Amino acid sequence: MKIAFFDAKAYDKPSFELFGAPKGMEFKYYEDKLTEDTAELARGCEAVCVFVNDNVNAAVIDRLYALGVKLIALRSAGYNNVDVEHAFGKIHVVHVPAYSPYSVAEHAAALLLTSIRRIHKAYNRTREFNFSLSGLTGFDLHGKTVGVVGTGKIGRIFIDICRGFGMSVLAYDKFPAKDSGLNYVELDELFRESDVISLHCPLTDETRHMINSEAIAAMKRGVVIVNTSRGALIDAEALLEGIKERKIGAACLDVYEEEADIFFEDRSGHILSDDVLARLISMPNVILTSHQAFLTEEALRNIAETTVNNISAFLEGDGVCENELCYHCGKIEHCKKQRLGRCF
Repeated sequence: MKIAFFDAKAYDKPSFELFGAPKGMEFKYYEDKLTEDTAELARGCEAVCVFVNDNVNAAVIDRLYALGVKLIALRSAGYNNVDVEHAFGKIHVVHVPAYSPYSVAEHAAALLLTSIRRIHKAYNRTREFNFSLSGLTGFDLHGKTVGVVGTGKIGRIFIDICRGFGMSVLAYDKFPAKDSGLNYVELDELFRESDVISLHCPLTDETRHMINSEAIAAMKRGVVIVNTSRGALIDAEALLEGIKERKIGAACLDVYEEEADIFFEDRSGHILSDDVLARLISMPNVILTSHQAFLTEEALRNIAETTVNNISAFLEGDGVCENELCYHCGKIEHCKKQRLGRCF
């Protein structure tokens, strides 16, 4: 089995070779992202393996289909970069619904703690032998209210962490987790009552820019916003204005709406052309990591193992894969086929 592996990084290869070689898979690694211009690299391959910043739009899907590609294997949970509707009837799509929810939830907590206790500032100071405490005053999480948007596995693990700090929890999800005991509220109440807001939901047309100027206006002054999910959940310009107006106390970001051509590369010797991102990074109350939340040894192994198993299940045996993103019913997450057979 030949698989074209796009947007490949050095940390990807060991785990994929470990799990893929025994199954007879030959990965052709390309550092290029999958686009209309690079789709030709998949010629002769049965599947493509893509990540969050590969652009699998309708034109790319048509090109892959013409090349005889049968499967698009996402090595991520999110699939907003794939036109799943257009792929229906042409190419099957699979993803990794859960690789290490602990890694993302723990990173969100790490960003939050680093921000409110000014750990990043203290680290930089003490390296220069500056032991002043001026400007390093933080606040306790104990007794504060955290609003968690999205209560899948990652969201619920983050909630458990916050409960460990003694925080009160408000939750919002279009599809509430049954028998979870969570205090679900409407989104406007969550915005209004939360001291900390953490996003753990997928990016859809409905959730795009859910954090916008109107939402920010409804929030408490000094609110801390954490996003380890998808960048476009937040209107970055509205976020910047909220910070400048002192409405937002801090922003902890692992993702950014326009990250595709910026993240995952060393750009330290270049002038950053994205003015909004440059201004966000310059703010003293913004912490930004470059889509790093998933990056643990456990997660990398789980991603590789699940992706390899997805490909193997599809290309061998009866071809049924429980992780297929089915559009048979027009509802990807809640298709009535329930992954009991191929989407088409």
